[in-house]
Amino acid sequence: MDSSTGAECAEIAAALGGDQAVCDLTGSVATMRFTGPQIRRFAKLDPAAWTKTQRVHLVSSFFASVLAGKDAAIDTGDGAGMNLMDIRKGDWAPAALAATAPELAAKLPPVRPGSTVAGGISAYFVARHGFSPKCQVVIGTGDNPSSLVGMGASKPGKVVISLGTSDTLFAAIEGIRTDSAGLGHAFGNPMGGSMSLICVRNGSLAREAIRRECGHADWPAFSAAVDATPPAVSAVLPMEEPEITPRRPAGRIALGAAATQATLPRAAVEGQALSLRYHSRWVGTPTTQLLLTGGASENPSVAKIFADVFGAPVLRLAVSDSAALGAALRAAEGACGAKMADLEPVFCAPAPGVVQPNPALRAAYDKLEAELGQSLSRKA
Repeated sequence: MDSSTGAECAEIAAALGGDQAVCDLTGSVATMRFTGPQIRRFAKLDPAAWTKTQRVHLVSSFFASVLAGKDAAIDTGDGAGMNLMDIRKGDWAPAALAATAPELAAKLPPVRPGSTVAGGISAYFVARHGFSPKCQVVIGTGDNPSSLVGMGASKPGKVVISLGTSDTLFAAIEGIRTDSAGLGHAFGNPMGGSMSLICVRNGSLAREAIRRECGHADWPAFSAAVDATPPAVSAVLPMEEPEITPRRPAGRIALGAAATQATLPRAAVEGQALSLRYHSRWVGTPTTQLLLTGGASENPSVAKIFADVFGAPVLRLAVSDSAALGAALRAAEGACGAKMADLEPVFCAPAPGVVQPNPALRAAYDKLEAELGQSLSRKA
């Protein structure tokens, strides 16, 4: 959540021709928490230390380097979260490097596909911890790209939505796409191609605020209020804190009929689902299946709303620690020759039960989404 690099983001964008040019090149607009702007800030504030810096690693590539006892590459998934990688070429973008810091190209390890083997395990780990000397180390990736694999969604069509403190949507992309609005991110998919990531700051934070505002003592009472309200009539996008997707100050956007205290619980969840649907349109791949995870995904009323809004069957994921599982699956394929098509049914199976959408609601939700788009096109 670092927000100290606003000036550096503006400088990088200006050097590359604006926010859209940065997004087209790297997959995201210059983003304050991304590595490139952080590097630029460090190099500006302490140029002597930057001159002495020999190598810049991410946590993922550094950890792989420690395990392999040699300099490991950065994969295209984590590399894309740096504002330094050409998202279409899967390699460092010289213009982005030049706009960030002097001599940066010489300080970075190479970029490689996520299936790359860094090498054998270091002799230290064999002697100290009993690793097999035959053990191979596959390069690391970021938590979201790894979760995409661990949730069994590394191929286009399945969309994962994590309903937590922040709500996050990610999905594999056919080919390479970037968000023309500059709100979503395109990262490298560890299994090849690319993936989208859309992060909404006001997730459970907003749902909890609505629950308290409406006087519901617990989540069963909140769910009862949702179930007692007709669908696709009112929608409210609640932003208790300044929002990043869409970029708006704290407040609420009301759609459809005016919501009352009785209808607000459903309206708020429908508004959140509609916003995720609207802001993921740029991905361009039809949603054949929606995979929900996170605390709120266990609520059947919430799951039904997401099924209806997206018009796709919803499955709840039984997987825990999906990023760690994704790393293990990538290692099994990259180092051991296993096939992901064989691994996913065994390790990524969803929890029993499918929540089916009501197709009769599609037209009403389309109308509410169009109203949301019109509202967002106006200045906040």
